[in-house]
Amino acid sequence: MATAEDERLRAANIDGVPWRQWGPYLSDRQWGTVREDTSPGGDAWNSFPHDHARSRAYGWGEDGLLGISDDAQRLCFAIAVWNEADPIVKERLFGLTNGEGNHGEDVKEYYFHQDSTPTHSYMRGLYKYPQAAYPYEDLLRTNAARGKGEAEYELVDTGVFDDQRYFDVEMVYAKAGPDDLLIRVTATNRGPDTAALHLLPTLWLRNTWWHERDRDDPRPRLSADAEAKRITVDCPGLEPYTLAWEDEADVLVTENETNWARISGGSNPTPYVKDGINDAVVEGRADAVNPELSGTKAAVRRRVELAPGESVTMRLRLAASMPRSPFDAKSDKVVAQRRAEADDFYANITPPSVSADSALVMRQALAGMLWSKQFYCYDLDRWLSERDVHPLRSDTSLDHRNARWFHMVAGDIISMPDCWEYPWFAAWDLAFHTMTLAMVDTAFARDQIRLLLGERYLHPSGQIPAYEWNFSDVNPPVHALATLFSHVEDADISGEQDHAFLSDVFGKLVLNFTWWVNRKDAVGANAFEGGFLGLDNIAVFDRSAAQLPTGGRLEQADGTAWMALYCQTMLELSLELAATDPQYDGMALKFVEHFLYIAAAMERGDGMWDDEDGFFYDQLRLPDGSSERLRVRSMVGLIPLCAVTVVPAAAFAGLSDRLAEFMDRHPDLLGQLADPMVPGVQDRRLLTLLNEERLRSVLGYLLDEEEFLSPYGIRALSRHHRDHPFSMEVDGQAFGVGYLPGESDSGMFGGNSNWRGPVWMPVNFMIVRALLQYYLYYGDEFTVEMPTGSGQQHTLFEVAQEISERLVSIFVTDDEGRRAVFGGVELFQTDEHWRDNVLFYEYFHGDNGAGIGASHQTGWTGLVAKLIQLFGTLDPAAVLADERPHPSTTLFRRDA
Repeated sequence: MATAEDERLRAANIDGVPWRQWGPYLSDRQWGTVREDTSPGGDAWNSFPHDHARSRAYGWGEDGLLGISDDAQRLCFAIAVWNEADPIVKERLFGLTNGEGNHGEDVKEYYFHQDSTPTHSYMRGLYKYPQAAYPYEDLLRTNAARGKGEAEYELVDTGVFDDQRYFDVEMVYAKAGPDDLLIRVTATNRGPDTAALHLLPTLWLRNTWWHERDRDDPRPRLSADAEAKRITVDCPGLEPYTLAWEDEADVLVTENETNWARISGGSNPTPYVKDGINDAVVEGRADAVNPELSGTKAAVRRRVELAPGESVTMRLRLAASMPRSPFDAKSDKVVAQRRAEADDFYANITPPSVSADSALVMRQALAGMLWSKQFYCYDLDRWLSERDVHPLRSDTSLDHRNARWFHMVAGDIISMPDCWEYPWFAAWDLAFHTMTLAMVDTAFARDQIRLLLGERYLHPSGQIPAYEWNFSDVNPPVHALATLFSHVEDADISGEQDHAFLSDVFGKLVLNFTWWVNRKDAVGANAFEGGFLGLDNIAVFDRSAAQLPTGGRLEQADGTAWMALYCQTMLELSLELAATDPQYDGMALKFVEHFLYIAAAMERGDGMWDDEDGFFYDQLRLPDGSSERLRVRSMVGLIPLCAVTVVPAAAFAGLSDRLAEFMDRHPDLLGQLADPMVPGVQDRRLLTLLNEERLRSVLGYLLDEEEFLSPYGIRALSRHHRDHPFSMEVDGQAFGVGYLPGESDSGMFGGNSNWRGPVWMPVNFMIVRALLQYYLYYGDEFTVEMPTGSGQQHTLFEVAQEISERLVSIFVTDDEGRRAVFGGVELFQTDEHWRDNVLFYEYFHGDNGAGIGASHQTGWTGLVAKLIQLFGTLDPAAVLADERPHPSTTLFRRDA
């Protein structure tokens, strides 16, 4: 049954009603980004530090605390607070830079994305603000003194939350219409004593006039009327919005312009600058704000004194057409109605069999995904020209950061990995994001894929941009799989096949596939490289280095397996398109053939498969022609397990004769593969890099608790290396890999992630998908021991389900009411105001499940929502009997 939110989505997608125009598109951090970097050496963190952020106008975006903006980020709104103890107003989240943290950059605040609908018709977020002075210096000093082998010094460790001395600041947004936002700011004193708090809801205009090209454009303005309790907006290209508020409050207005006097000792073009409101509040400087109440940044200040447990709510409204009575009973009814509609929407997609706590985790995971949509602005043509490094306009080399990407123009709403730690899109993260986002908004998920493969992003060579630190880096090619997922889910929901979308994206994917073949297969032998491929420090040495310490090149088991999966997915897309356009039949055969060539390449010479160990390893090809397997049992050797897809009999029928003829001509290609001509359950065909013998061998490692199987999912590196670390010596220099289930102990790739033992959600998701593919082919007759050595036999469906349950157990409460994700932090584990605010970290401790890394990387960790929904719905017998096309994605459909 369609809910009210489903109807809003339909209106947005079909009728063009702009329900998505306003959303949480304000970044959590704009400072310290590549876009804002003006240094000659590319030192982004130090070029624009946190200390500059309150005083210096941004050039490419804005940030704020639980804020919102329109979809072009012309107008922004967020909450700011001051406790009369801090040295500055809290306008944005604080954290350590990559060089300041003992494990890289890290936000040092506590905030939670509690709820959101896909159109952002209802949103709720929470920030926990200490009543004592925020310990900026303590955090900097103590973390700087700690080494990589020590734990990070967190905000809770400083003691500022002792005795509950903090405020809960809750932000609620509810849309009365696409351009009519009801805003509720509620502050609650959780401490034992009365405490003062300044609430400063802030409205401002992004500085789009800073560049000389824009000097002649009409200048946007805000004009306030304190008596009428209104701020009006005059912004070219935007409706004449008004911000209204209910209670008596001061109005402070300044300009969103840099305070050059503070930043560099220079002179200011205006007496009213970006930090004017801060100076007026903290220092009492009335001359820092404009008495005429006109400018480009305005705050409504209300000072309150709250008794222990007391709450106060500020009611505001931002609308293009302000009602005569903006805060009547009807407005409260709308807020309550939108929350009820959000409840209905999530109840509609949550299986009835799912527990209340799992449903909470699923909903908060999706809320985090939706809150992580951000306006991303980056015009490389302009950016490179301003730095005098544009390759077409200067004599500089192409070595400057992103110089080869001068075609790229971004100004879009994009799903971010983490809006503080990674406030920029990452190519392979984004592909996984779409698989979760399609649960709630298939149109937005498909638009993300279309965007990344569009002419403004995709390089003319066919390369997909990786991330702003280096768009030329290489990430795993999972975008075809994301395309297939979103297409199938959209077709199931709408009842229509959007072949126009599929055909357009397919053409771009062919360009990218060709780039991989031409650029990442050094000798044309179908054995692929690709560098770190998103797995950061997993290898013995930096796989992205221009020159390996040993010389030669690395043939990567994961890179080659990713390309095998690329072939399989392109086959499925070809078959889908061939259903209405027979010219794609030839493309389908091409990708099957290419898959077989890649599979054969993994066997060439010594090969990547080790018969003695029964596992895949990277192959080091040395300059003298010799080779060596790097015997590190890691996710690198498990990715080949994931290169699997099942083709239904009907779809395979058109290929069967031509494929049989091809294989008769090239019998050596079959090698150790499972024969794709041999039918399985329901006459399905299997394309995989593993025959049954090898599949059982790899599964033996995967399901061994002393190897990969953790109580909380699959580790990225085998626990075997705890007692048996791998080591090699090159020219007197030692290189090694040991089991490290928590934080990284090296600075490789910034030192803020670790693939040497922790559990990572995206690759676990791929493993679950793979196991279900094998189940579709082999059925209930194929069983394995789980755990290895236990004597307990399970079908591959049961294995997939068990791994999924272990992943979900990171977040849900155990028998003692504790969540593994919170580790040993008792405040999170036991306090009623903390314990149900779930955080979705970047990765998780390989032995105890504690969250590590970026604390709001709901992006790909949000895949846990899909796992909860999936195994709350699936029936193994129905899965085996399903005769619909694309069994490889049947398992991830909403109605599975």
